[in-house]
Amino acid sequence: MSRDLVKSVRDSFEILIVALILALFIRTFVVQAFKIPSGSMLETLQIGDHLLVSKFLYGVKLPFTDKIIIPISDPERRDVIVFKYPQDPSVDYIKRVIGLPGDTIEIREKKLYVNGELQEEPYVHYKDSMIYPHPDQMPETLTPNMFDAYFNGTNNLAKRDNMPKLTVPEGKYFVMGDNRDGSHDSRFWGFVDRSQIVGKALIIHWSWRSFTDIRWSRLGTIVR
Repeated sequence: MSRDLVKSVRDSFEILIVALILALFIRTFVVQAFKIPSGSMLETLQIGDHLLVSKFLYGVKLPFTDKIIIPISDPERRDVIVFKYPQDPSVDYIKRVIGLPGDTIEIREKKLYVNGELQEEPYVHYKDSMIYPHPDQMPETLTPNMFDAYFNGTNNLAKRDNMPKLTVPEGKYFVMGDNRDGSHDSRFWGFVDRSQIVGKALIIHWSWRSFTDIRWSRLGTIVR
């Protein structure tokens, strides 16, 4: 093998290694791709949307752990976030932040109240006019020792449209999908821990229904 060929192979190998290290660094600390697999965020996000998620905005984590070593900022209300599903951390979920630590959350006949104020939510989508259950069938307030019993209950449909007043614990977040009648979210399984939040959804970089049906108009859309 000639000296030039050996040098060329070595240079190519070095370039490949550097590229892999750079890609790993970017994915670990800066940005990660995420694909929308379900309709829980309709109409804001469509099935087949591909997003770039910023992992940097909410702080730098120690690699392969959930420990934040360089705090930068915390999620804000209405941010669209990717997080590890509390009931199966191997699965990533995407929802909108509704309640911050210390916030009081209440849902009455599909209407959301945060700290006692009715929320205007132009991004919310409803598909079902039915309302479950009537507020008279619920306790007025969920105390901390009632959380587990409420969220682990089996009557999930009853929790969709009416939820007793509760206070988001310290270090936790209450999240919901924009498709309120078709989202499995904090109404059913509880809160998201701060350490389980992966990052903030930033931009749609690709979107398609199939190889022959690309949504060109959605490319480059900022997630709001």
